[in-house]
Amino acid sequence: MKKLSTFVACILMAGCAAVPGGIDTSFTSESQDSRVQFLVIHCTTGDFYESVRTLTHGPVSAHYLVRDDPVTVYRLVDESRRAWHAGDSSWQGNTQLNSASIGIEIVNRGPHDGTWDDYPPAQIDAVIALVKDIVKRHGIRADRIVGHSDIAPQRKLDPGPRFPWKRLADEGLIPWPDAAQVATNLAEYQSALPDVLWFQQHLDRLGYDTPFTGMLDVETRNVIAAFQMRYRQRLYDGAPDAETAAILEALARK
Repeated sequence: MKKLSTFVACILMAGCAAVPGGIDTSFTSESQDSRVQFLVIHCTTGDFYESVRTLTHGPVSAHYLVRDDPVTVYRLVDESRRAWHAGDSSWQGNTQLNSASIGIEIVNRGPHDGTWDDYPPAQIDAVIALVKDIVKRHGIRADRIVGHSDIAPQRKLDPGPRFPWKRLADEGLIPWPDAAQVATNLAEYQSALPDVLWFQQHLDRLGYDTPFTGMLDVETRNVIAAFQMRYRQRLYDGAPDAETAAILEALARK
């Protein structure tokens, strides 16, 4: 009986009987990287208490929640686990982004009464510090730091046109179009605007899931609007105009 009890106890201990002698970690492969390849930024479209309830007891979740007042960063899901924040999504041809991303939710009411709320500077400072830390630890590429609207432009608008993407660019976190190059391109495209297929192809090269219809359909306008909310926030009507073309071309050059 004593021997049987000892045997059962051993089996219940993690790894006791799985690998005789344990696992040898003397050798390490150079061919590896982090499972985390993307970082997705969201806004909650609700206040802090509503956001906590939704993200801890609802059907969705995120790894981090950044409160606005007082500014606080909460970890809701360990980075080693999958959070359910991206949903039906695509970036650079990659789908099922929940499995390869970290999600940051920022407390902000989102669109209401025809406008968006600003993000408090202290809150953005906390977001940037968090992004820098995550990027450094996981080696996430600059072109894979995205908004929810970037990876799901047909159904999402967050973090919206008030999120300061330029601030992230100034911190060296994401690419940004060169202003002089945009001005040069603008003069060219004001005289001859590219066709819709050109816009679709350039958006696809950046990573957006874009139709190749050659037509200005609703899906294409939604993708253009998502791009504009990130790179031209004063006007995001989804129209393929000369300024949008100039910004797209400048980003393609980078």
